[in-house]
Amino acid sequence: MLRWTITFVIIAIIAAILGFGGIAGAASGIAKILFFIFIVLFVLSLLRGALKK
Repeated sequence: MLRWTITFVIIAIIAAILGFGGIAGAASGIAKILFFIFIVLFVLSLLRGALKK
């Protein structure tokens, strides 16, 4: 999940440099969504692991 976030951030940066504002905005929006999903799943897995001990 984090790999996809980094991929979309890189796409957003390249698109912004080349002047494609719409694509850059969409890619950064997708990256934000994927990052927050990653954080939620990461915290849930940490809590699940802590409860199993």
